[in-house]
Amino acid sequence: MKKINIIAIISTAVLMSSCGIYNKYERPNVNTKGLYRDSASVVDTLAARDTSNFGNLAWRSVFTDPQLQDLIERGLAHNTNMLNAALNVKMVEAELMVAKLAFVPSFTFSPQGTISSWDGNKAAKTYSLPISASWSVDLFGNLLSVKRSAQMSLLATKDYQLVVKTKVISNIANMYYTLLMLDREMEIVNNMSGLTKNTWDMMKLQKELGRTKETSVQSAESNYYSVQAQTAELKRQIRETENALSLLLGEPAQTILRGSLASQSLPSSFSTGVGLQMLANRPDVHYAEMSLAQCFYGVETARSKFYPSITISGTGAYTNNTGGGIVNPGKMLLNAVGSLVQPIFEHGQLIAGLKVAKLQQEQAYNTWQNAILSAGSEVSNALVLYNSSAEKAQFEQKQIESMTKNVAYTQDLFKMGSSTYLEVISAQQTLLNAELSKVNDDFYKMQAVVNLYYALGGGRD
Repeated sequence: MKKINIIAIISTAVLMSSCGIYNKYERPNVNTKGLYRDSASVVDTLAARDTSNFGNLAWRSVFTDPQLQDLIERGLAHNTNMLNAALNVKMVEAELMVAKLAFVPSFTFSPQGTISSWDGNKAAKTYSLPISASWSVDLFGNLLSVKRSAQMSLLATKDYQLVVKTKVISNIANMYYTLLMLDREMEIVNNMSGLTKNTWDMMKLQKELGRTKETSVQSAESNYYSVQAQTAELKRQIRETENALSLLLGEPAQTILRGSLASQSLPSSFSTGVGLQMLANRPDVHYAEMSLAQCFYGVETARSKFYPSITISGTGAYTNNTGGGIVNPGKMLLNAVGSLVQPIFEHGQLIAGLKVAKLQQEQAYNTWQNAILSAGSEVSNALVLYNSSAEKAQFEQKQIESMTKNVAYTQDLFKMGSSTYLEVISAQQTLLNAELSKVNDDFYKMQAVVNLYYALGGGRD
């Protein structure tokens, strides 16, 4: 009879395995139609050319400024989010070890000893050295699905660690380039401050000579102080950016050593799109898929709870207690028990648990799909930002060259009485705005490179 029961249990296990409780995760279909828009086209076309494996480059190959590299290394070593991400990996590794050890029998050692004496007789000493073992037989995949879920959790956690690393690198680079932009703007504003001061002095001289009125002097003075106010604002922005970058580095607020905007060397040519295989570099996309796989095994775990749990336990003990209190000789006592627990009705908890697990899996799939679409959108946006900023910068450079000549011409004409003070001041303001706009677009080009590197899953050593 026992033999028949064992065969029945094994047959049931085989039947259940055919029902899917031992299935492995397989990547489901996902919508990638029109994932990337061609940044050089006004229509929604699929751009499927590769960007020369830009996302595969080590970050030191992209950000070549030695001072920026030093900042990135300090950030990766001391950033709070990086430190916590590394600790998360260690915690999940420990959880995976627990899931693996669930397949191994558990042992308990509980030695016992007694001394007893009856009616003043000689004391009897007895002892027992029992060892108990218990082993859960995973015929229905409960332990297996928990272990696989823990494996997916570890992969997802390592992906998240890379997400944090890529974000830290990108944020440090963006803040560094922001400082370079503000430094260049400060240089431009200081130069314009000198120019507007000369114009103010010129207006005062022209008034003394009777060639202009007090209003021209007041307008020139107002223009000078307006430029000075911009200087004060730039100083504030520089200090706040340095403080924010220091915090990102995990260090006290401090002055950041840096180069110049003009000395930066970054990649300057990209394809109009990226191949779909580049998505494999996106740690956040892979993280979302591993979370989906984890939910898949969560469904498997919920299904396995409908089936019996089988436990084999045994006890072995070395004792001198023969039942009558006689001391010695030692004896070995052995005992083995097998138990099977089949859930029948648990107030609908098992059914509800399975429904929740399936809904969580559906949510994880939607999150994964959205992560892929977001990746494509970020790549497209970075390419568009780079191309548009580069195009604008070319036009602004021509505008600056033209306005520089115009400022000089209007000053000469004003001295000869052929131009008004308003034309002089307007020409200076237009030149200042064009120069600042050019600096902003140069910065946006750098920011676009950083964004594209992040969008393609960069951040590798």
